[in-house]
Amino acid sequence: MLAAAAITALVGTTKPDAAKAFYQGTLGLKFIADDTYAMIFEAKNARVRVSRVPAVAPAQYAVLAFTVDDIERMVDGLMAKGVVFARYPFFVQDAKGIWTAPDGTKVAWFHDPDLNLLSVVQHV
Repeated sequence: MLAAAAITALVGTTKPDAAKAFYQGTLGLKFIADDTYAMIFEAKNARVRVSRVPAVAPAQYAVLAFTVDDIERMVDGLMAKGVVFARYPFFVQDAKGIWTAPDGTKVAWFHDPDLNLLSVVQHV
């Protein structure tokens, strides 16, 4: 029923200025609009709506995943912009924080200014 509908991902922020700088400047998403309730950014095939909220309760799992062709290059580029990649004791991650799943998929996790957990993923 909704297979043909465009998808917009939603995340919350209590720090709209920092969020705009992060999503536009650090991640390089295209800034589309600010309707006073939320800022809208666009990537290759989806939009991200960063909603102004009174409080953010970060999920314990990634809420956005960016699929990339070369995760090592992407991690290096994000690190050069100040992104710190998360480390987890239950995963074996390389020196850059990249975990390789049993099927060969590679994932690295990082937080936005409101501690929403995001990831970059390179599928096999």
